[in-house]
Amino acid sequence: MIENDTSHCSILLIDDEPFAQQIIEHGLKSCVKHVLRYESSPARAVDLVCELKVTVVLVDLRMPDLDGFEFTRRLRANPATEHIPVIMLSSEDDPEIKAQAFAAGVNDYMVKWPDPRELVARVQYHNAACIARRERDAAFASLRVSQQQLAASESALHQAQKMEAIGQLTGGVAHDFNNVLQIIGGNLQLLKMVGGLNEVARNRVEMALAGVERGAKLSSHLLAFARRQPLQAVVLNPGHLLRDMDDMMRRVLGPNAHIETSIDPSLWSTVADPNQLNNVLLNLAINARDAMGGNGALRIRASNAGGAAPSPGAALPPGVAAGEYVLIEVADTGRGMPPEVLQRAFEPFFTTKPVGQGTGLGLSMAYGFVKQSGGEIILDSEVGRGTSVRIFLPRSEQDAAQPEAPVDVPLYGGLETILVVEDEEDVRSSTCAILSALGYEVLEACDAAGAIAVVESGRHIDLVFTDVIMPGPVSSLQLGEAVREHLPHAQVLYTSGYAEGVLAHEGKVSASVHLLQKPYHPDALSARIRHLLRPGRTGAAANSPRAAGTASVSAG
Repeated sequence: MIENDTSHCSILLIDDEPFAQQIIEHGLKSCVKHVLRYESSPARAVDLVCELKVTVVLVDLRMPDLDGFEFTRRLRANPATEHIPVIMLSSEDDPEIKAQAFAAGVNDYMVKWPDPRELVARVQYHNAACIARRERDAAFASLRVSQQQLAASESALHQAQKMEAIGQLTGGVAHDFNNVLQIIGGNLQLLKMVGGLNEVARNRVEMALAGVERGAKLSSHLLAFARRQPLQAVVLNPGHLLRDMDDMMRRVLGPNAHIETSIDPSLWSTVADPNQLNNVLLNLAINARDAMGGNGALRIRASNAGGAAPSPGAALPPGVAAGEYVLIEVADTGRGMPPEVLQRAFEPFFTTKPVGQGTGLGLSMAYGFVKQSGGEIILDSEVGRGTSVRIFLPRSEQDAAQPEAPVDVPLYGGLETILVVEDEEDVRSSTCAILSALGYEVLEACDAAGAIAVVESGRHIDLVFTDVIMPGPVSSLQLGEAVREHLPHAQVLYTSGYAEGVLAHEGKVSASVHLLQKPYHPDALSARIRHLLRPGRTGAAANSPRAAGTASVSAG
């Protein structure tokens, strides 16, 4: 018996004489690990070669209808079988016939009936060659896939680096922009508070303040895209938020658009900033409205995905890490996006809308918010079929927080003492003026070191209102620690237009940290201060020598 290590040998014998099968089977007895199959019809055998994954074909030369020459030519004409070794069997030991056989594409020629040792040796040789070729082709195919995956990874890395670079730039610009807006908005609000403006002047001030609000929203979107927006995250059920937004969505889309909302009754909770999530969904609805031209259908779906989620479509798409998620999908029947637009859709300021009809920040803001929240966002679009945006937010095991009823808070002041710490002189000046107009006694410092000196001086202070990012060796966090050490009853309220890496941990602000985003409105500042100084919170107001009462201030 001839032994070798060749892998399994699959042989197909094609001969119109059935006794040939017995002869070949007898001759192959010493060929280990082989399977011999017989077919009398050459026409059917061409298909069998593919079906049976044959590694060697033994074909008779002289057969009715289709001889061995024509069979071999057909085999070589098919890309799936062109490499299969063919050994032609013939009773003719004629050099001319042999030459014709090799010209037709056979790999070997044997005169009937060959010695079993020679038959086995040749079959095993061609079997090994076939298997080696298949392994080589598989290796090349695997290499091509690896190269494609590497190219895709390099492209994704390049895109991520580009987005990160743009994010750093936009984050820094937004920080400076917020300080400028605070100076403009603060002084305009002071003009309103001081009063004495005629109707024309009041209208001009209101128009300017509206511009400040627009600028603040633009800056907020920039920070959200850059993932530098500190998130006031809470445990929430997105289904409640979607139901609350239903009327607003219908007003945004208009009367001709159809909205279909589907919310899983067993929807999980997630941790997110509800205001930012609201903005993201609203922007997606606006994009859908513009893509559909005021008509069409918008489908909003909220369901569980990943893990043990039983709902349909719960399987996670490629690119989303294994885990349990809350899925929010916003899909429209609009015109869709071509591949070149889809590739750039998350870039800030990229828009296909006419000038004046879009900032190009809607999708980029959504991208930044979702990434900062620890989730994934998947965008699918096809021209003529619409666009789908799927947001995957990690599941929270905690129960959703109950939403608080909104309360209208008037512009109230007080008699407490507030220390304002701000390195931007114009911002500090306008803020101190607003607080003074509200009745507070105001102390000020241009940096954290100066503020600590005031704290350690023994002056009574009820609240420290401090910027987060300031120059100098002492940080705002160190200032907060000094306040807790020397003035345990005092409150600390931080403010910033860009607090990443200081107050925020992984983009989220702790619930114990009080942060007011710049640019802030006097109403918001007044409400936050009164909330922190309310009686019974820490005793700060009761311990203040000036806190004999509070004053309500008119903004007129």
